[in-house]
Amino acid sequence: MRKNNPKFFAFLWFLFVLILLTVLFTAAFYLTGYLYRVVHLNPPSLLVQIINSFLGLIFMALVIRIFARYFRTQQFDAFAPVIEAMERISRGDFSIRLDNIPQDSIISGLVASVNKMALELGQMENMRQEFVSNVSHEIQSPLTSIRGFAQALKGDRLNDEERLHYLEIIEVESMRLSRLADDLLKLASLEADQVKFEPHSYQLDKQIRSLILACEPQWMEKAIDMQISLEEVNIIADEDLLSQVWINLIHNSIKFSPQCARINITLQQRGDNALFSISDTGIGISEEDLARVFERFYKADKSRQRSIGGSGLGLSIAKKIVEIHKGEISLQSKLGAGTTVTISLPIPK
Repeated sequence: MRKNNPKFFAFLWFLFVLILLTVLFTAAFYLTGYLYRVVHLNPPSLLVQIINSFLGLIFMALVIRIFARYFRTQQFDAFAPVIEAMERISRGDFSIRLDNIPQDSIISGLVASVNKMALELGQMENMRQEFVSNVSHEIQSPLTSIRGFAQALKGDRLNDEERLHYLEIIEVESMRLSRLADDLLKLASLEADQVKFEPHSYQLDKQIRSLILACEPQWMEKAIDMQISLEEVNIIADEDLLSQVWINLIHNSIKFSPQCARINITLQQRGDNALFSISDTGIGISEEDLARVFERFYKADKSRQRSIGGSGLGLSIAKKIVEIHKGEISLQSKLGAGTTVTISLPIPK
């Protein structure tokens, strides 16, 4: 208890300085007395006191200088690994870790911060490299198809049916590139807080119902049983931004559901929050993929991503839009048993 008391430490420091001054002034008194006896001088008492005080202060300055130089050397030695680590980090080496610093060292807090910074910068660099790799892959794939079929169209041996088929493929791949570019720009704007946020009051249930009806050709084609339960909820939000969230979630449920599946969509008001939920009986997501479903370009169903399509940006965009509205989004899923996405949005009073 006493060891952690700052007043106790202050008292000890004061006592140490007092003892040091006493020792130094005593040493000055005996030294000058010895010199006076050697040279046979007998100066006045006032002059003796002044000389002793001045000499004691000189001794004190010398001691302070010696201690300062010692502690400065010790501190430099302690900071040397940190300085070296910062230089390596500045050169792009984020693997550096300072592991041999004692926990009770004066720089232990700084060491922990440097290690944390290196770890986070390394993770950001890995995400950047993965992002660039994913973008390159997503762009290169349709470009390769477009280039290949465009070259095939130059041939004279194609009949009209084959030529039309190749042109349709080029059109589909071009639309895929366009959607990818739109999603990238949209996500970049959201993350840079450059998107226009224009909230107003409107009926959330009416918006969701109209979007479900707009997707009717898709779920009717699969003979999906749509179970809809929408309570009347009035909300203050950006209608255009939230429409992108609902469309993405509805399309995902339809896309990953088999023939004659069932999709449940509910909207309820719980206190000061609007609670939206959409669940399906589709292919589901494995447990190891759940933690990464909101990452950019992440596709849990890698075996079917080419046939089903999609850039892997939809859930990232949805999550960012929900966060802009101070809401929360969560996803529960089990492989082969379907997926449930829940969104909670605050209802401003």
